[in-house]
Parts: sequence; structure tokens; C-alpha cells
Amino acid sequence: MTQKRVLSGIQPTSDSFHLGNYLGALKQWVDLQSGNDAFYCIVDLHALTGDIDPALLRKRILSSAAQLIALGISPEKSTLFVQSHVAEHNQLGWIMECIAGFGEANRMTQFKDKSAKGGADTARVGLFTYPMLQAADILLYQADQVPVGEDQRQHIELTRDLAIRFNTKFGDTFKIPEGYILKSGSKIYDLQEPTNKMSKSAGSVAGVLEIMDTPEANTKKIKSATTDAGREVTFDEKGKPGISNLLTIHSALSGKSVSDLENEFAGKGYGDFKGAVAEVVVEYLRPIRTQALKLLQDEAHLIKVLHDGADKARAVASATLAQTYKNLGLVL
Repeated sequence: MTQKRVLSGIQPTSDSFHLGNYLGALKQWVDLQSGNDAFYCIVDLHALTGDIDPALLRKRILSSAAQLIALGISPEKSTLFVQSHVAEHNQLGWIMECIAGFGEANRMTQFKDKSAKGGADTARVGLFTYPMLQAADILLYQADQVPVGEDQRQHIELTRDLAIRFNTKFGDTFKIPEGYILKSGSKIYDLQEPTNKMSKSAGSVAGVLEIMDTPEANTKKIKSATTDAGREVTFDEKGKPGISNLLTIHSALSGKSVSDLENEFAGKGYGDFKGAVAEVVVEYLRPIRTQALKLLQDEAHLIKVLHDGADKARAVASATLAQTYKNLGLVL
């Protein structure tokens, strides 16, 4: 049976991934390595659409790579690389810009949302056109499936539309990818505002459990988490969003069912329960953080791993780009 090729990417926009990133997407990336031809990309060029500090960006790219490996992305099982190391992304990105319509780009909800915050006049052109670069990221590798969250569904549809349009006009060139919408079974919410999903864009860092935080910092965040009226440890998303979120976190990391946890903590208070959640989180993240820090100590080796991944990626990307240029009538 032929393996399916999966491709996904993540931006290096913070010093640490958080538990929501891991349980919502990255844990499933790890699982998808088995039985698939997986390509995972640190999309550093997409990070340029916001304000950047060059030293901080470089640090975050390497930190992202170290964390992905520590979380279980194996450079032997999958192709792990940095977007800017493969020039074909920019080259195919321009082709996608040239076949996309202005109206299509203007309808992308993420551009609308992000530009609305600062005003359209101050929004970067790159923020407007990055869905075309994202389409190139996918189409370069002839991906069968693209593991993404529900919020990226519109981008996958645009990628499919552009691929079909190109193939129809210039000949069969790109595989039409399918969106693999990641299961939302472990949706993690902010510890301080448990009706909002855990996100670095939240108002307070106190609600975000970061993989690279110290055990003490994450313990403090969990013990300070917003709780609900009463003292029963029961799952009720509307009535007890804070406790329900902590139950989800414990269950996702310990493997115990929510109902088993409710029975285990029957008659016990929130304090006991929070202490148990903190212990589960800290012990789960401890080896991941330790390995990521170890990888970051040998920067030369980490960069070599990424360069090796880029070589593997480029072998596929260059073939796709050559066929694209040929079909367009460009002289090779």
C-alpha cells in the first residue's frame, strides 16, 4: 500500500509552544508519522508578516525545531525542515499570486481579522498574500493530506482552487490536496479565562501552559487557575468551565477517562485536584523540556538536522517547480 504524503507547518512566533498547540495539533503530527510520508515545516517566512526582532526570530526558529524533535517528530521518520531553507517556496509562491484573484485574497477571513485590529492601511502586503505562499508550501510537495485546525479550512479550499485552476489551464501539475481537519477531542482552554481557547494572543500569560516553562511556573499557573462555584470535581463545560478544562488536561496527559477522574476526586476539593493536575502536567512535560534544552545546547548539530531535512524537501520541491515552469512555458 502506497503511503500518503502529509504536510503541515507551524510558525516560530514564540519562545515556547503551549499545551494547546501540542494536544490540538502537534501530538497528532507525531502520530501521523507512522504509515505516512510526513513533511513538517517551520514556516519562518510566514512569521515575517508581523513585527520581528532578527535575533529573537533566529532563537525561536531553533527553539521550535528543538521542541518538535523533543515532542516526537523524528528526523528519521519524517522530513523536518525550515521553509526559508528551500527557495522553491518563494518561487512557487509568486506563481500562485499570479493565478489568484484579488477578490479571493480579499475574502480570506484571517486577513480580515488581523488587518481589522491595526487597520487595513497599515497591514503588510505579505499578510494579504501569505495564503498564496501557504498554497505553494502545500502544492510543492504534492501532498495528499494537510493536517490543520478548523480555522485553516478556508486556506485549504483556496489551495485546492488554485491547483485545479492551474491544472485546467496549463496541464496536470499539482496533486489536489485534502484537508485533514485535526480532531478537536482535546480542546484546551485558557486557565484564567476558561471560555477562551489557550492562545499566546490571550491577554495574560498566566492562562497559558508553556512547554518550555519551568515545572515551578506551570505548577503555579495550574494552582492559580480560575475555578467555579461549588467544590465538586465534575465535568460541566457550561456550569464549570474551569474544572472541566482541568479535567480535559489531566485526561489527555494521564490517559485516564474523565469519568474515572470524577470518581477518583469525589468528595475531594479543588485544591487536591489542582495539585494532581499540576503533577501530571509537570511530569509529562519534564522530559520534553529537558531534551529540547539539550538539543539547543548543540546548535551546530540542530542546524545540520534542519539542513538535512531541507535537502530531502528540496529534492521533491525542485521537481515540482521544474514541471510548473515547463508547463507555464518558461525556458529551463
